[in-house]
Amino acid sequence: MELNRNHYFMAGIVLLLLGIQFRLVDSYVLNEQSSRMLASQSGGSSLLGGKPLLAAGGSMHKVVKPPEWAGWALMSIGSVLVLHSLAMKGPGAAT
Repeated sequence: MELNRNHYFMAGIVLLLLGIQFRLVDSYVLNEQSSRMLASQSGGSSLLGGKPLLAAGGSMHKVVKPPEWAGWALMSIGSVLVLHSLAMKGPGAAT
């Protein structure tokens, strides 16, 4: 499948919005099921650098804090993809 203007534009918008979300949110708290799955997949090591949080019911919830540079990187890549898509010819344009 060949990537055309619409594909680049959509990928750019998704990355741009994901980067904005990473910049606006300080940390993410995973539910108990996701925390257990992450712990079993990583062998108990902290891959994402978050600390476990003990909830009121005694269950463990993983707190994930993405690095500050991740939001900036996603926003810049998304912006480049959106601008690149605007410079491309449309899918039905003559060559």
